[in-house]
Amino acid sequence: MGAAKIWDATEVAEEAQENGISDIPSSSLAVDISLPLPRMKPQIIGLCKDLFKNWSQLDESCFLVETVSGGITNLLLKVSVREDNGPEVSLTVRLYGPNTEYVIDRPRELQAIKFLSAAGFGARLLGVFGNGMVQSFIDALTLSPSDMRKPKLASEIARQLRKFHQVQIPGSQEPQLWNDIFKFLEKASVLKFEDSEKQQKYDTISFEEVNNAVVELKDLTDLLNAPVVFAHNDLLSGNLMLNEDEEKLYFIDFEYGSYSYRGYDIGNHFNEYAGFDCDYSFYPDKDAQYHFFRHYLQPEKPQEVSDEDLEALYVEANSYMLASHLYWALWALIQAKMSPIDFDYLGYFFLRYGECKRRKEACFSLARSYLTRSGSG
Repeated sequence: MGAAKIWDATEVAEEAQENGISDIPSSSLAVDISLPLPRMKPQIIGLCKDLFKNWSQLDESCFLVETVSGGITNLLLKVSVREDNGPEVSLTVRLYGPNTEYVIDRPRELQAIKFLSAAGFGARLLGVFGNGMVQSFIDALTLSPSDMRKPKLASEIARQLRKFHQVQIPGSQEPQLWNDIFKFLEKASVLKFEDSEKQQKYDTISFEEVNNAVVELKDLTDLLNAPVVFAHNDLLSGNLMLNEDEEKLYFIDFEYGSYSYRGYDIGNHFNEYAGFDCDYSFYPDKDAQYHFFRHYLQPEKPQEVSDEDLEALYVEANSYMLASHLYWALWALIQAKMSPIDFDYLGYFFLRYGECKRRKEACFSLARSYLTRSGSG
């Protein structure tokens, strides 16, 4: 199992330099994410003093540390600092979960953050350290799955996603989706579990079948010639925040961000309408999808989007939606072995893979019919 990967001072500095963030403070310190908050607090304060030298002489009483959230791959803490007679300053410390380097490309994330932040997305990067990063604090509330389904918010998410997809991140713009899925498949297919019950469940998986499903879907979606964009790839409700007073929507957490297909990012987002209970009856119907597409394709004149453009994006999103199920199913298998978090990852694999198989025939039929009519098949 082991702890999260911890970089030494040289590695942290090199990562920052390579990703164009050499002006960002770095520290070789790491925080023990397994500790309860009261015991973790001195480490967090020491980290802040090490990263931000103007705080190095402050008394510990000047720091307030609170838990913001604990996700599947992160622990988020809010640190509030009050200097002598000065205004209170708040920032977010994001601690990477143990073994997340098996499923998250941290250098890719670091590279993207600078450019996404400059474009107005997410929190500003303030510092990097042995097993996490420090960012500016966003004063907003996290959305719920039901919030995403509200037409007004759906249209705003669509508008923001269009802007997000227009951000250019330096380096290769080759889509990474299938590379990532095949890497996950390779890792997921050779696991061994100490728990005999888990091993029995795992042994029921036919990786030849999974591989065939991946190859077949890749071959089909390649025919769609979907636009390649820098995609968020994990646009669930927990990564959307809203400041109602300012009516400002925030996208956060770009851990899984990469160049990918426009339809994948949208199809993955639609899957998240199911919420944490994975109730896929909430997957948006055609009318709800078209509402989203209109505001994505032409934010200023949503009613002027052509039927051809709506249909093309509908086919894209509902084809790549299957790829989203495959991606997170294989991700879950790796997590079942590597993550110390008490969650039924094996069960999650079967849930996501099962939904992919259930939806496959209808989605393939939709795509093939479209390709035949458009002369691309």
